[in-house]
Amino acid sequence: MPTSGGSASSTSTGLPSNVAAALACIPLVGGIIFYILEKRDSFVRFYAIQSIIFGCGWILFSIIWNILYFVLAHIPAIGWVFASLLWLVWTVWSIGAVVIWIIVTIKAFMGVRWDIPYIGSMARSQVQGASV
Repeated sequence: MPTSGGSASSTSTGLPSNVAAALACIPLVGGIIFYILEKRDSFVRFYAIQSIIFGCGWILFSIIWNILYFVLAHIPAIGWVFASLLWLVWTVWSIGAVVIWIIVTIKAFMGVRWDIPYIGSMARSQVQGASV
């Protein structure tokens, strides 16, 4: 659910809120950096937490995919079927993840708080829990 949340105010890093939030959208790395550096701006912290969760999910999917590929693709006679299906899943996942990353970065830069499905509610609860 998109809501307005960013402002042109300066963050703990000295960057405008929307720029810091957009940089925090870099999966995992940007999220960790801005989660550590930003202590006041809940808009930036929301995007940082969302980025951390999204990046961890991306890495977890990659690990699971590699394990499945290693096991299933080496089955004699039918392994090529599993390998083809797994490459199709990998391609769809990768395109979807990059599209979500681009959307989130654009929304953050525009100053709009936008939740990634499932991940956004977890990030929102972390930000609200920390500010109470």
